[in-house]
Amino acid sequence: MLSQNVIDAIGHTPLVRLRLGAGRGVAVYAKLEMNNLFAMKDRVAKQIITEARGTGALAEGAPIVESSSGTMALGVALVGTALGHPVHIVTDPRIDRTTLAKLEALGCEVHVVSAMDAQGWQGARLTRLREIMAQHPGAFWPQQYENPQNPAAYRQLAAEILADLDTVDVVVGAVGSGGSLCGTSRVLRESVPDLYVVGVDCVGSVLFGQPDRPKRLQSGLGNSLHPKNLDHTLIDEVHWLNDREAFGATRDLAREEKLFAGNTSGSVYRVLGAMADRVTPGTTLVGIFPDRGDRYADTVHSDAHWAERNVDRLPLATVPRQVLDGTEVHSWSFRRNRADAPRPVFVFVESNTTGTGMSALRIAAEAGYEPVLATGDSARYAGLEETGATLVDCDTNDTDALIRAVTKAFEPGCIAGVSTTSEFYLGAAAALATAVGLPAQSEAAIAGCRDKGELRRTLERAGVGQPGFEVVRDGSAAAAAAARLGTPCVVKPVDDSGSTRVRRCDSPEQAAALAEEIVAVRTNGRGQATAGRALVEEYLDAPEYSVETFGLDGDHRLIGITEKTVTGAPNFVESRHIVPADLPDDVAREMERTVSAALTATGLGRGPAHTEVRLTGSGSAVIEINPRLAGGLIPELYRLATGVDLLAAQVRHATGADPVLPGGFARYAGIQFLLPTEAGVLERVTGVERARAVEGVERVTVTATAGRSVAPPTDAYGRIGHIVAVGESRAAVAEALDRAAALIAFELRAR
Repeated sequence: MLSQNVIDAIGHTPLVRLRLGAGRGVAVYAKLEMNNLFAMKDRVAKQIITEARGTGALAEGAPIVESSSGTMALGVALVGTALGHPVHIVTDPRIDRTTLAKLEALGCEVHVVSAMDAQGWQGARLTRLREIMAQHPGAFWPQQYENPQNPAAYRQLAAEILADLDTVDVVVGAVGSGGSLCGTSRVLRESVPDLYVVGVDCVGSVLFGQPDRPKRLQSGLGNSLHPKNLDHTLIDEVHWLNDREAFGATRDLAREEKLFAGNTSGSVYRVLGAMADRVTPGTTLVGIFPDRGDRYADTVHSDAHWAERNVDRLPLATVPRQVLDGTEVHSWSFRRNRADAPRPVFVFVESNTTGTGMSALRIAAEAGYEPVLATGDSARYAGLEETGATLVDCDTNDTDALIRAVTKAFEPGCIAGVSTTSEFYLGAAAALATAVGLPAQSEAAIAGCRDKGELRRTLERAGVGQPGFEVVRDGSAAAAAAARLGTPCVVKPVDDSGSTRVRRCDSPEQAAALAEEIVAVRTNGRGQATAGRALVEEYLDAPEYSVETFGLDGDHRLIGITEKTVTGAPNFVESRHIVPADLPDDVAREMERTVSAALTATGLGRGPAHTEVRLTGSGSAVIEINPRLAGGLIPELYRLATGVDLLAAQVRHATGADPVLPGGFARYAGIQFLLPTEAGVLERVTGVERARAVEGVERVTVTATAGRSVAPPTDAYGRIGHIVAVGESRAAVAEALDRAAALIAFELRAR
């Protein structure tokens, strides 16, 4: 194409079809703005400067002053010097040597600020720019961030796209000043009203509500200020990539599509790939690729730069994660901005059947997510319909089938979180989270805690206090173990829950009989195969507590210690909890240290953990570690005592957000479980209203209905109700629970 001068040569850039999406019948094109004389901002400089000359805002030969560390500087230098204007460019130390060399070669005067101010490099540059303007009366400042001629410059770019394509369905572009994407999409929508516009930003940029991180390495997109040319109403979806993800995508672009570009183009390329995987066949996508890679040879494309800046240490997401507005992001994430857009999905893999399960679904919905329950039997969950949860019917005991069903039900990237409130499905939830690219607890660590025999061996190697133990496979081995350990002892399955088949045995013969009972059970209450092994362990006749913690990046943060009361021999059914436990400071610290050492030994590093402990004369002994929130409505007690909902913290943490955790206790809270003292058929319950009227009682709940057979419980599933109370002291809570429980009576008839 013949041009009469370099300014006329700006624009008319190629539109190249990429390989992305070809296998799905999706057409993906790159608008190669890098093929301008310097880069995409050549268009902006041409539009702003020629318009200013035409209106008289820029006098013949008057200086031009602009703040830029990248392609806008080059565009202003190109157009300004070509038209005979002295050009001053204010930049910062992040400017690459190639750009600096080009600016100096074009005859510009370059001013490099030495330090950031309160608004980062941008603020420092603008301060210096104003000083230069004051020194040169009549100087012109293009003001790319708010000059309406910036987005106006892209009317021609939009026209070029429409001239080459019959239509375009999705446009993807990086956002810095807001001019290119907003200007292009605004014009395209005149012809394509349903155009879907996707903005690409960087982690640490304030443009779309993220906190400012001025030390981010990416250039050409992102901002520490809010430019007036950014029209949020035009953008349907925004993606953020961190430096590692953007730099890696830029290298992939060169290797896969043979386009040697800068990190803005690389980021757009990565997002184009995600959109190509998501849209329906027949869709046409266009990505705007702003600049080529010569400016980035010493940074993005340099292994030495990666090593110097520890780029590889940043998190790396292979698929984007959909987040809610206000969620701080650290790796590739996206947010949909349309009011009618689907909400991000939060998947629970099954649930516990009492306590927190349905509450967790409601909390996820209240937070803005679409709650989803993946289940093989929805009928087991009372109150499920009221939660409004979407159901995915699948075999949750088959991890591969679970992953297939969930990923088929929801498009890539829209699953924001995965969790469970059932310890039977902790491993499955972790596997699903990993499969969809979300952070997850180690499956091996979960399995090592769920298998109580393996946990005992792990703690033994770590020197953590615990009962003496042996793992057995039959009754004769159990009898021998009981004889060696001494009786009474405790025998339990290595892999069940809720005190099921956990009993004190007072002789080797009792231990043998219980072990035979345990190994004869082939499946648990959820239809999962059992391990077929029993744990025989020393009986510790000592007070019981549970230590509630939350793992954040490997640091086990103490939430609190719970005082626990259990029924007498031979069963161990939890009958009362009070939080916080009244313990001397030195005892509490020792218990916390023991639990922290135990958690570290298991490899647990993420999310909630519930560790059961007996306080012996020689210190704390770990009984069990459950890599989940406590059951038995303990999270509700912590909410009442601290004002912080641990279920909400679990939901936030599963989505990658920082959980809100308690910072202390405002009062005490307790729960008394209602336990039948004899067997029979329940006819009626009396005294409930009088119990509710007791001072300090928050609620009284009876879960058993008339006609149900009841009996003294042998595990947690035999409890038939509960009382919750709060107070200013442990004594006040205990008194309220005692008084309320004494008022409730169960009338039974013989079976």
